[in-house]
Amino acid sequence: GQLTAQWQATDTLVATLDYTFSEVELDRTYSNLSAWFNFGAQETLWTDGPQASPRVYTENLAGSDYSMGGGQDAWKARNGATGINLLWDATDRLTFEFDYHDSTAERSPNSPFGDSALLSTAAFTRDRTTGYFGHELPVLELTLRNPLSPQDMIVTGSVFQNNLSKMGINQTRLDGHYDFDVGVIESIDFGIQLTEVNNRSAGSVVQRDAWGGVTQPGAIADLLTPDSAADAFDQIPGGDDSRRQTEFYRFDMAELVARTEALMASGDATIFQLTDMGDCGTGLCTSSRFTSDRRTVEESAALHAQANLGWTWGTMPAGLRLGLRYEDTDVSSEALSPAYTAINWVAGNELNAIQADPEFTQLSGSYDLLLPSIDFRLDLTSDVLFRFSTSETMTRPNYGDIQGGQTINSLVRIDGGTGNRGNPGLLPFESSNYDLSFEWYYADDNYAALGYFVKDVDNFIGTASVVENTFDLPHPGLGPLADEARAATGSSDSGLLYTWILENRADAAGVDAANGVISGVAGRDPSAPFNLTVPVNIEKATMKGWEVVVQHNFGDTGFGVIANATIVDADVGYDNFSLAQQFVLTGLSDSANLIAFYDKEGLSVRLAYNWRDNFLAGTGQNNVGSGPPTYVGAYQQLDLSASYWVTENMQIYVDALNLNDQTTHVFGRAWMQTLFAGQAGPRYNFGFRYKL
Repeated sequence: GQLTAQWQATDTLVATLDYTFSEVELDRTYSNLSAWFNFGAQETLWTDGPQASPRVYTENLAGSDYSMGGGQDAWKARNGATGINLLWDATDRLTFEFDYHDSTAERSPNSPFGDSALLSTAAFTRDRTTGYFGHELPVLELTLRNPLSPQDMIVTGSVFQNNLSKMGINQTRLDGHYDFDVGVIESIDFGIQLTEVNNRSAGSVVQRDAWGGVTQPGAIADLLTPDSAADAFDQIPGGDDSRRQTEFYRFDMAELVARTEALMASGDATIFQLTDMGDCGTGLCTSSRFTSDRRTVEESAALHAQANLGWTWGTMPAGLRLGLRYEDTDVSSEALSPAYTAINWVAGNELNAIQADPEFTQLSGSYDLLLPSIDFRLDLTSDVLFRFSTSETMTRPNYGDIQGGQTINSLVRIDGGTGNRGNPGLLPFESSNYDLSFEWYYADDNYAALGYFVKDVDNFIGTASVVENTFDLPHPGLGPLADEARAATGSSDSGLLYTWILENRADAAGVDAANGVISGVAGRDPSAPFNLTVPVNIEKATMKGWEVVVQHNFGDTGFGVIANATIVDADVGYDNFSLAQQFVLTGLSDSANLIAFYDKEGLSVRLAYNWRDNFLAGTGQNNVGSGPPTYVGAYQQLDLSASYWVTENMQIYVDALNLNDQTTHVFGRAWMQTLFAGQAGPRYNFGFRYKL
């Protein structure tokens, strides 16, 4: 909702007060099914070429798990903004405007299980696993030892997250405008702006890496409901493959948590010990003790001035704006980040880092910039305009990048782990911009425009990958016990190594065969390497492209069309043939939109077709580090919106989004290397607006 009050204090002073509030709640439940590869007993078929991708990948490992999880996401977001504006006509030529703005945005958990929770179950009856990668949706085919039965299902691991984010923006601005009577200089604008942004993100994770199971078969059978994913991906190529594993069980998370806790209390289920067992004490809930708490304060002061000139060049009216802006910014970041003490090997390729008490760190950074701008306009005819602009602009780093602190992913692999850390010392993007355009206004409300742009970007923010022995955590999979297992088995399969150590080195330091845990031992096992992703200012880049737009109204019928397209190019792109860390520009692609509309007598209808070509979304993939690329496939969507003013104060509206049921495909170096495939379906919004 929004409330605005205005007061005409005097003939020359107007005061305006406004307040805006919004609240959004999300409550989502979902089920998933998965089969984790352990990279042993393989059969493979690959594509040709240097960017080889698996067509078929098979593992023959008897007794592996077929995992079925249930998840719940629940959060509440609140936004509030208060603004005060004073507009004063000091004289006929001099005007001042004072503006104060204070706004907050907060998102918090909205469930007893936090804002994001996942509880997993599994049947250890998977003997053969095959993935077929010839479609956008990879096909998972499972050979189970016996038909899927609830009697084979047991409770395994879980993840409960409790995340809070809050941002506050306090901004004060004083602007002035002075008009001249005569001369080339028509007016000047000037002002000062002070901004303070406080950003906080905090959270805790209670993660039980009990993927080998904690209950006995049959103990939860009555809580499981058979389900099928056969029709879930019918619009994605590969979704109708008859080999795809579709049968699974779903469950109510609250019921399964209660049953598991009851089994733990009676001694019929194993209690998986964690440093923080959550507020419930069983590990099956969130923790109110934050292990990560990152707070950033960004303070900026800016001065600006602009001269507005106008004259006649021959018979052609011309205009010129000369501007200059000075920005000074200080950044300070305080971060409570998790600390870790050990690595425990708990199953196959699953090792977890054990958390200790978190620690606070403080970092800071600063920068100042001088940003000029020039805008020139020339009326070639009464219908045709020429524009040229050049400017220096900046784009501040996002708040996730400038937050201090370091976090590693608690799930470590046999060859090491991954993590990330922020960089409060990041400089903003600095861009030198050049824009050239012609505009033709060939009738009332009808025009066509063609533009060419060039952007030279300095201090571009990308990601760097560094390998460090973070926290000096001994890794049991890289030490002498694992070396003995490799020699004895002749295999590098992590599951075989893990089993061999438990069976043959049960008396060794750090080995708890009874509970299936192998802990790293300082002095015996080398420290685990972690591939850390760090935001850095790395390179320069040039972007250039064309923009074209046409708007045409069919007389006074109310009907019209709008068409626009952008063609963009850059001098840096991702080289799929290189495994090295690369500097790239993300999010660049050609795009086009076509809109048909009707707007007359209170009724407005818009039918929009939107298209975007493939683009590089970023670098970095889960459990692989920051090097490999992430691409988003070409996307086209059809949207319809309509609104009608029932009275002068009341408007009703309807939005229909993604009417063509477009799907999403995210992939790696080749389109067959699918990272994500999604089918969201059409979405519909209905509502009304009322103004007092």
